[in-house]
Amino acid sequence: MAAAAKTAVQPAVVVGGGRVGQALLSMGPPGADVLVGRGEKVPEDAPGPILVCTRNDDLDAVLDATPRSRWRDLVFFQNGMLDPWFESKGLVDANQVLAYFAVSKLGEPPVDGITDTNPEGLTAAFGNWAPAVATRLQNGGLTCKVLEKEAFQKQMLEKLIWISAFMLVGARHPGATVGAVEKEYQSEVASLIAELASAAAEERGLTFDAGIEERLCAYSRAVAHFPTAVKEASPAYHKLSI
Repeated sequence: MAAAAKTAVQPAVVVGGGRVGQALLSMGPPGADVLVGRGEKVPEDAPGPILVCTRNDDLDAVLDATPRSRWRDLVFFQNGMLDPWFESKGLVDANQVLAYFAVSKLGEPPVDGITDTNPEGLTAAFGNWAPAVATRLQNGGLTCKVLEKEAFQKQMLEKLIWISAFMLVGARHPGATVGAVEKEYQSEVASLIAELASAAAEERGLTFDAGIEERLCAYSRAVAHFPTAVKEASPAYHKLSI
């Protein structure tokens, strides 16, 4: 039986040459991607999606550097709850990726968020460019599922809760990695997860699937080496708010 043809990875513009940006470049077709660095303009005629891998507090500058005709091609890899910022910019149904993978150092391969509770992987993409992004990530050996908006937003809130809970508890215990928080301060982080999940469910009018604490702790074990920190605060970075 003939093997199924492999889907080609579409060329893209990658904004941001940090850890995630370089990892995404390594997954693309050799020599076909365009890297846009700080202060540079996003080309109007480059094909494919525009993968935005900057810090959240750089997003206004990225938007200013992108021709308005290309805004629909922007794909945001940022953590946090960006909906208020999207709404303020008129970015309805913006392409987004929940990156449940970690790149510890520049040039190192990403560690996928495959866990014992979610062996299919947790990374997800939403929007018109979601299938192309999923193909790129899968080409790099990562998992990625394409979700509709409601399912994506629920998972986005879970990721926000994970960041908020584990980074805050880690900040209380300087030097603690994500794995140390899960192992040594589990009662603290479990209490915070429950509190944030309850507030998020009430505010957004949704019900999380059972086992949210187990899922988030399992992901922490998968990226146990990752450091904890609370380091950004900007109007675009709703990291600690529901």
